Amino acid sequence: MRRFAVIVALLLSSSPLAAAESIAERAAPCLACHGEKGTSEIENTPSLGAQQPAYTLIQLYMFRENLRIFAPMNEMAKDLTDDDLRIFSDYIATLPKPVARDAGDPARMQAAKALTSQFRCDSCHNADFSGRDNIPRIANQREDYLVKTMREYKDNSRHGYDATMADVMQGISDAQIVELAYFLARVK
Repeated sequence: MRRFAVIVALLLSSSPLAAAESIAERAAPCLACHGEKGTSEIENTPSLGAQQPAYTLIQLYMFRENLRIFAPMNEMAKDLTDDDLRIFSDYIATLPKPVARDAGDPARMQAAKALTSQFRCDSCHNADFSGRDNIPRIANQREDYLVKTMREYKDNSRHGYDATMADVMQGISDAQIVELAYFLARVK
């Protein structure tokens, strides 16, 4: 009887149900780059904490389908099911939102805040830049990543699921991109 119990225990421990990992365990490789608590410490790697689930879902889908190309993400997403995409997107939304590392220069912050109104960043990304639906949270995102992303939209090397950002970025100078990123990385 004891031998039977040991065999059953071994069989169950090798079953998919016993091997099933929690979402936190499955997300560990993601957070190795994007930050343990969703705040990235790696240059040009976005913070994911409190990101809008619909936005994350679309981005993961685009990586999986090679509609957005970044080899490490394409590799990570290639075997994810639609349910996996939803589970990861919902989990990422529960991570703490990134916080500003410093308050920034008040004059520079005020001038850049005016740019967010001028270019209507606050109309799509919300007044607090938390995003909504399929529009990303950009508040307290990494400054270097914001600059990189806005430049890519401007030069059309980054394609979204629609052309909105590419259109918006055409009227924004590189100096303004730098100032917008400075402000957005420090939003209170």
